[in-house]
Amino acid sequence: MGLLNLLFGLKSFTHGIHPPYNKDTADKPIRRLAFPAQLVLPLDQHIGKPAIPLVKKGQEVVRGEPIAKADGNFSVPLHAPATGRVRDIALLPTPKGPKSNGIVLDVYQGSTQEVLWGHPRDMSDLNQQEIIQAIQDSGMVGLGGAAFPSHMKLTIPKDKQVDTLIINGCECEPYLTCDHRIMLEYPKELIRGIRYAMRASGTRQAIIGIEDNKMDAAEVLRASLSNGSSIRVEVVETKYPQGSEKMLIKSLLDREVPTGGLPADVGVVVNNVGTLAFLGMLLPQGQGLIERVITVAGPGVLKPGNYMVPLGTPIRHILEQAGYEGSRTEFILGGPMMGPAVSAMDTPITKGTSGLLVLNEPSIEDESQRIWPCIRCARCVSACPMHLNPSMLGQLAAKRKYDEMALDYHLNDCFECGCCSYVCPSNIPLVQYFRIAKAINREQAA
Repeated sequence: MGLLNLLFGLKSFTHGIHPPYNKDTADKPIRRLAFPAQLVLPLDQHIGKPAIPLVKKGQEVVRGEPIAKADGNFSVPLHAPATGRVRDIALLPTPKGPKSNGIVLDVYQGSTQEVLWGHPRDMSDLNQQEIIQAIQDSGMVGLGGAAFPSHMKLTIPKDKQVDTLIINGCECEPYLTCDHRIMLEYPKELIRGIRYAMRASGTRQAIIGIEDNKMDAAEVLRASLSNGSSIRVEVVETKYPQGSEKMLIKSLLDREVPTGGLPADVGVVVNNVGTLAFLGMLLPQGQGLIERVITVAGPGVLKPGNYMVPLGTPIRHILEQAGYEGSRTEFILGGPMMGPAVSAMDTPITKGTSGLLVLNEPSIEDESQRIWPCIRCARCVSACPMHLNPSMLGQLAAKRKYDEMALDYHLNDCFECGCCSYVCPSNIPLVQYFRIAKAINREQAA
């Protein structure tokens, strides 16, 4: 854990890295953007089965109205982020890369920001299963990036005993500050959402884990909690990838999720602060998720900040509003360590998008980008938070020994944090190799 952490009482995990954090937007309050002329709404903004359209081409909808229903339990519905008319239901660009089915919505000029759909309800009257159903009906997914359906995450298998809800307020990716601002600006909504999640999961205690570069958020949340509350705030070391589920569980509870296991195997369920804050806003109003907070930053942005953005907003519109410098050529949805790079300016913001970064794309002719042979320095081994051997995995990937990577070197324990690629002096794209290897193994196992 390190001498300094022991001296100052900061909790952490072993290994990891300390990249430049560039969180210059931490002091930028959340602002709303004007509606774009058109919204692009993929039906698969979550892990699981895509939603099924409830609307037809030419149909008018109002802000907040359900426009697609969940396809079974492992799915969530989709709601209209603005009042307008359905232009089309077709294959559309997505942050995932391949096009997928979605709804194109023409937004009426002068549309109100007021939500026009939903029925307030008394949440105290709902039992555990009714809360879980309400969460699914809201269309909520993990807003930290994974986009796993929240009602599924909070439904604990009968053979598991879960005692602790961990709320991830680390936001360890460079540049991103949207969760930081949510904790500062919506503490009551967050705490309300935590209580809903505790009731849904049956957990007895909740711990909000916050990195020590966000002490203002920790103080605001502590001030919002009563003495003797079952919810507490714990400060952890600022280190990447502190916000990973397994790392945060280790830091806060000193429990280790077994290989191939889930947090529930060690009595824990983990949720992002943004997810629970929005649950605290939406559930009492009977409304669905139609917008989210994202960080817009990077050297290519003239007015970086944290923005409340309607789902389906094309990145072109956001850059028009936030000011695009013009010469930067790499667009990343999320953080620079794990977020996907996109090229199409029509790519929309979806439920799992936490940021829009505009960075310099290195030239392939740049000598600093050249890939060199591995020099066996072991920096990747020292950085890997899962205690894997990325160097050996990389060598096996080069030989296409994908089965051996999984069976003998625990490839599937890798959650693709990118620490190995970041520290490699030879510029070997290790994490990209691992993604390809896992994809090939999945295809062969199918």
